[in-house]
Amino acid sequence: MKNIRFLYPKGCVKALTMSYDDGVIEDVKLIKIFNRYGIKGTFNLNAGIMGTPKRLPSTEISEVYKGHEVSCHSYTHPFMERIPQTAMLNEIIESRKGLEALVKRPVLGMAYPMGTYNTEVKNALRAGGIAYSRTVNTTGKFGLPDDWLEWHPTCHHRENILAKAEVFKSFPHTFSLLYVWGHSYEFENNGNWELIEEFCATMSGYENIWYATNIEIYNYVEALRRLVFSADCSMVVNSSALDLWLTVDGATIKIPSGETVNL
Repeated sequence: MKNIRFLYPKGCVKALTMSYDDGVIEDVKLIKIFNRYGIKGTFNLNAGIMGTPKRLPSTEISEVYKGHEVSCHSYTHPFMERIPQTAMLNEIIESRKGLEALVKRPVLGMAYPMGTYNTEVKNALRAGGIAYSRTVNTTGKFGLPDDWLEWHPTCHHRENILAKAEVFKSFPHTFSLLYVWGHSYEFENNGNWELIEEFCATMSGYENIWYATNIEIYNYVEALRRLVFSADCSMVVNSSALDLWLTVDGATIKIPSGETVNL
């Protein structure tokens, strides 16, 4: 039996993703920092309250978030579990419709407003076409979710992210993920923009780290999980639209989209 492990694109053994909420004006400064260091972010916006005080107007969304992911944060930012199911679905669908009209691509991700949810909310997300949703329940770990609708991040950026970065860079296991979340206005309120600047600088430029948005990670991991292996793992079929990577007995192997590969 061959020793087979999943890898990220181009053979990367680790991934970094960032998630920031509310679509506030401070996102402009945060994205400039991300872009300077090649960091990718997912930004969770409320389509129904854009342009209200301290939030970016709809006219700036496509330009500000270019190169990053725009994701849902509901339409009006309610406690989702405290409203009727029909209202839950409207919060999701109207948010998707509003954001998709601005970014010109499907919006399939979400972060729970206030971080709260229950089974009914998750069912509404499924009905509304949401593929994943981030919680605020940090794990301190570098794993992937069992349930994409309860995607728990590694940490908030206030949870000693510089130390987390050093642990992650030396973490010995492949297919690990560092997932950081927060609100960009916190850096302004706390006067500590240097924290995220230092974090991005120390995490930047590693050939073994994939810098990705939330939806990129979801799409890639789901494609990996749909690979079809022969019983003896001597061949694999990739029916997805993505090129995928594995390590087989210590060797890095690319599995091109739509191909069958002998391992």
